[in-house]
Amino acid sequence: MSEIENFRVDIRQWLETNCPASMRKPIVPDEMVWGGSRLTFNSEDQRLWFERCRERGFFAPGWPAIYGGAGLSPKEERVYEQELARIGGRQPQYNLGVWMLGPVLLELGTPEQKLEHLRPMMRGERRWCQGFSEPNAGSDLASLKTAAKLDADGTHYVINGGKIWTSDGDKADWMYALVRTDSSARKQDGISFVLIDMQDPGVSVKPIELISGKSHFCQVFFDNVRVPVRNLVGKPGEGWAVAKKLLQHERAAMAKFAEGGAPSHEALEVGRPYLYTADGALREPALRDRLAQVLMDAQAFALTSQRMKEQMMARQDVSGLAAIMKLVQTEQEVAKYELLQQAMGLRGLGWEGDDFSADELAVCRAWLNTKTYTIGGGTSEVQLNIIAKRVLGLPG
Repeated sequence: MSEIENFRVDIRQWLETNCPASMRKPIVPDEMVWGGSRLTFNSEDQRLWFERCRERGFFAPGWPAIYGGAGLSPKEERVYEQELARIGGRQPQYNLGVWMLGPVLLELGTPEQKLEHLRPMMRGERRWCQGFSEPNAGSDLASLKTAAKLDADGTHYVINGGKIWTSDGDKADWMYALVRTDSSARKQDGISFVLIDMQDPGVSVKPIELISGKSHFCQVFFDNVRVPVRNLVGKPGEGWAVAKKLLQHERAAMAKFAEGGAPSHEALEVGRPYLYTADGALREPALRDRLAQVLMDAQAFALTSQRMKEQMMARQDVSGLAAIMKLVQTEQEVAKYELLQQAMGLRGLGWEGDDFSADELAVCRAWLNTKTYTIGGGTSEVQLNIIAKRVLGLPG
C-alpha cells in the first residue's frame, strides 16, 4: 500500500472515531461555528468536533505546524477533504481569516505578522472581517477615500473614513482593510493593505438592516484610529496587488461555503411537493424542466470546483476558473430561489406567523437574501468585465 493510501486509511479511521454523528448532517445557519474571542457552541458535539479538529490542525490542514496547521501536503489535504465529504462532515470552523487572509500572510506577511496573527485565527481565537467597500467605492473600489496618514514619528498610521457592507463587523476582533496612503498617486497605486484591531479607540460599528430581516452587514467608522506601521502588509502603495491576491482566495472560500454547508436549500427536496399533486400528477411541466436545469447547473458547478482544486494541487494556473466561480455560484443561487418562489406560489411568501411552515418561512427569507448575492463581493457586471478582460483577453 502506498503512503497516500496509508494516509487515507488513517484519516478515515480518525474521522470515524472523532466526528460526532450530529456533525455529519447538513448545517443550518444557527449551527455554524465562527471562531473568535466570543466563540460559543450550541451543543457539546459542536465543542468536541471543534476542539478535536483544532488540536489536529485541521482548521488549516495545509498550513505549517508552526502556525497551527497540520502540515499536510497538497495530496494529503485533498484526501482529508475527500474523506470529510464522504461522511458528510461539517466544517468545524468558519473563519474568513483562515480562508482568505491567512494564505496572503503566509505568502506576503513578515515573520512577526505570521507569528502574531496566523495561530490565533487558525485556533479560532480571532475573528476577521473585510474592510474594502465604501459608500462611494463599491464596484469602483479603487476610488476608496479612507485615509491613512503617518504620524509625526512615523510609527503609526492615523486612519479616518469608513467602510460599508462589512460582513459581521460587529462580531469581528480584527479587520483587514484597504486604505489610501498616497492621495497624489494613480488611484490604484496609492492604496495600502493594513490590519486593524476592532477594539482600537476610534473604531465604531453600526449594523445595517437587510431586506431579509437579518443583518450581518455593518458600516464601520474610523475616527483618528492609530494603527502601528508593523500592521502594514506588503509595501506602502502596494495594497491593490495584495487585495487581488486575497480576492482569489475569496472566490475559493465562497466555493467552500457552497460545498461545505453554507446555508442553502436543496432545490429538488424543497420544490418536489409543490410541483406534484398528492397522487403524483405533475402540476407544471415547464417548472419541472427548469428544476432539472437548476440541478444540472449545480452539478456542473460542483465538478468545476473539483477541477479547480485538482489544478491548484498540481500548481497550475486557475485564475481563469477562479474568476468565474463567484459569478456562476451567485447567479445559480438567484435562479434557484426564483424557481422555488414560482413553484411555491403564495406559500413561498410567508414572512412570519403560524400559517406557514418553518421551511416556507426560511425559503422566503433566503429568496430575499439572494438579492444581495450578485452585488456583494463584486457585482456580476464587474465579474463579467474581469472575465472579459483578464480571462478572454477582450479589448476594453
